[in-house]
Amino acid sequence: QPALTPILVKEPWVKELEGLSLKNVSISVYQDNKKKDERFGEALFTDSGLSGPIILDMSKSIGNLLALGQAKLFIDFKPALDFNVLDKRLLRDFEENRNKAIKNILPGLLPRKLIPVIMSLAQIDPEKKGNSITKDDRKRLRLLLKEFPLTIKSLLGFNKAIITAGGIPLKEIDPKTMRSRIIRNLFFAGEIIDLDGPTGGYNLQVCWSTGYLAGEQAARAGG
Repeated sequence: QPALTPILVKEPWVKELEGLSLKNVSISVYQDNKKKDERFGEALFTDSGLSGPIILDMSKSIGNLLALGQAKLFIDFKPALDFNVLDKRLLRDFEENRNKAIKNILPGLLPRKLIPVIMSLAQIDPEKKGNSITKDDRKRLRLLLKEFPLTIKSLLGFNKAIITAGGIPLKEIDPKTMRSRIIRNLFFAGEIIDLDGPTGGYNLQVCWSTGYLAGEQAARAGG
């Protein structure tokens, strides 16, 4: 299956966020109301979904979940702040900017490109003044900042995948020689092996190391 690949989501408004880079966010994936995976780091909105280091690293587990059913993804834009601390921050910002429109207050917390989408989902008029924001407004806003929901449609696929997952089981390979334990003088290397890692050069190193070892041992076996 494709691995280290972007994902597609069902929400059409994600196109409005295309090119928006997210830093220091936490992303969780749920299935049947149970958290199945969670990562912290960087992500990127595309015209039809999400990419970036977090998403690429989660794509294998997401693919496995999608094979079982629907999965949802939640972005925590402020993982360093719990709900109570975030609520106090919002209260302070609104009180200090009582006569400003909320769309001009939130840039202290969020990227500007994200604000119109957040306002729409929270059902808050972006022109609403800080002194008019209600407790319910804050509650909806706070929830979106901590649990921004997206419905996963699919992985983007092999054409955009950096690597593939799956292959010859490790138990069928002698790790000292990369020789098959089943077929004599058959050697394996790289992505044909059921071995894949996160982004950061690990998969390249696997290819180089297994390729070198398999080639060396195959030459000895044939010599």
